[in-house]
Amino acid sequence: MRLLFALLLALPLSAQTPPARPRLLGVAHYSIFVSDLAKARAFYEDFLGYQEAFTLPKPDGSVQMVFIKINDHQYVELVNQPNKGEGQLNHLGLYTDDVERMRLYLASRGVKVPAEAVTNRIGNRKISVTDPDNHTVEIVQYLPDSWTGKDTGKHMPPTRISDRMMHAGILVGNLSAAAAFYGGILGCHETWRGNSLTSTTLNWVNMRVPDGDNHVEFMLYKELPPPDRRGSPHHICLVVPDIYKAVATLEARPARKNYPRELKVNLGVDNKRQVGLFDPDGTRVEMMEIEPVGGKPAPSSTLPPPR
Repeated sequence: MRLLFALLLALPLSAQTPPARPRLLGVAHYSIFVSDLAKARAFYEDFLGYQEAFTLPKPDGSVQMVFIKINDHQYVELVNQPNKGEGQLNHLGLYTDDVERMRLYLASRGVKVPAEAVTNRIGNRKISVTDPDNHTVEIVQYLPDSWTGKDTGKHMPPTRISDRMMHAGILVGNLSAAAAFYGGILGCHETWRGNSLTSTTLNWVNMRVPDGDNHVEFMLYKELPPPDRRGSPHHICLVVPDIYKAVATLEARPARKNYPRELKVNLGVDNKRQVGLFDPDGTRVEMMEIEPVGGKPAPSSTLPPPR
């Protein structure tokens, strides 16, 4: 008995007690491939009113990546290279307060993780894992001496059409598997599920991060659409207090003449007014009012998932 007790004491704490999950604070970024960087910049900067905080170069000195800043914790990353043949989405970024602890926690839950967290090119610590639908999920810890830390309070002009990304949407083929990863492991909790008016199955599930106010939206499909038709389900949602004022602002901008689509306000099944915008490569930017019409949230769908 004494020998067994001594052996237990000799074990590292991580071998005795599974590490607790650190806080998962929100959606950090949405990284997308763009085929024409100048056109993508014109859409996100001139039309939507954002500024780029910084860029990363390719070996030849041209721009590899542009960081379009929504707020101090949220970015759209424009990746200036051909996509991987799976649509425009490169990866989804989430942020935590302790990435090394997150790495150990995920490993304890059976998730394949890298051998160590690394410092990325802009000075933050990160790991990358893969979700059940084979999306790359980058989990980052913002550091005060990183480029993002040093840019706090900067590059957030009043021209921004929205100062908050409410959610990021990703394709999901198996709801149970996705819920087990984002919910059971990462700690996200379901807040709402919905379906289109003509659907006989569930279409969307919102999974809020455990320690923040935004969420990942599952876009459910029985059969995933082909890569060239994933720009609509793969999307970000930018919230505004008044959709009509936001539309009027966009209509008045000089860059409007280069945007070919109608800015049509629709009422979503979640009882929120919204406008669907599309960047030059077809990635959807959903502009949505924060509050439901009349303050009445829509009830969750009771339809079954597609599979």
